[in-house]
Amino acid sequence: MTLVALLGYGRFGRAFGDLVTEAGFHLRAYDPYTEVPEAVRANSVAELVAGADLVVVAVPVPAMTAAVAEIAPHVTPDQLVLDVGSVKVRPVAALEGGLGARIPWVGTHPLFGPLSLTLAERPLRVVICPNEVHPEAARRARYFYESLGCVIIEQSAEDHDRAMARTHALAFFIAKGVIDADKALADDPPPFVPPSFQGLARTMQSVRADAGHLYRALHQDNPFAADVRQALIEALVHADRKLTSAEVATAPESLAIPDLGTRSPELHEARAHIDSLDRDLLVLLRRRADLAARAGRAKRALGHGVLDASREAELLNQRRRWAEEQGLDPAAVDDVFQAILRLSRSVQRQGD
Repeated sequence: MTLVALLGYGRFGRAFGDLVTEAGFHLRAYDPYTEVPEAVRANSVAELVAGADLVVVAVPVPAMTAAVAEIAPHVTPDQLVLDVGSVKVRPVAALEGGLGARIPWVGTHPLFGPLSLTLAERPLRVVICPNEVHPEAARRARYFYESLGCVIIEQSAEDHDRAMARTHALAFFIAKGVIDADKALADDPPPFVPPSFQGLARTMQSVRADAGHLYRALHQDNPFAADVRQALIEALVHADRKLTSAEVATAPESLAIPDLGTRSPELHEARAHIDSLDRDLLVLLRRRADLAARAGRAKRALGHGVLDASREAELLNQRRRWAEEQGLDPAAVDDVFQAILRLSRSVQRQGD
């Protein structure tokens, strides 16, 4: 793949286009509703897709069916079409209905937004939803996203939307409720808020940064979101009634959030072993930090800076392979070693 055609140049489209060009791909973009830089601008859908290896549909989910219908007459069987929507069941249906068996297509969801890219958060994760109509399309999409430095998760469209209803959509729903209930608190929380609210404040900040249109898409375009919302509402109503009932005076323990460890001796024992093992891990981290400091001194002697991007990339790839050998989730292990590398860089900078 060399030329990527991007249909849609909104907040996500712009950020995604930058990621594509930084990875060395040529980019062409078209959006009749917003300004596209002249260097990458196409003047029509036909011009956009002509000669492209990959066509990325980056439009709001409600506009997906119309967008696919617009590109369908111009794409060819040697091209790949994918979407980047935050829900998958309906976009996949739009791709299948508009392109069918003639044009290779696959549904994808980059689990990052413009804020994540601005903050250079890593790793970048992407869900790919393989389909039986074009099984090879998922492999091609994986190659593309891995070329961008992304970690790939494969799920069916239905499993993806169920997971997003319970996580992404639920986070937006809770944050919207807090914002609507106390806008002043959401806009300017006091500096002395406890850690329990700090986590919620970060969620509200993230929700706002992801743009308001996403709230509608996550709830109205995800077929599983309504049931999750209803379950939460019923749980909150039940909790509220319990707080105001006579039972509080006679049985205050009924309001406690149960500690799982007190309910299971086996769990209590397992946690004790985990605590012991974590102390051993910290000893190893101390040893690793000492070695990182030694490496930092060697770098300074060579006139080299702290960051060695090629070494870090090689290290992370190797750790992911080791994780697979141990039957561990490579993406989760990648997270662990990203944190360890931050610690190592910090130790090395202290020696500057």
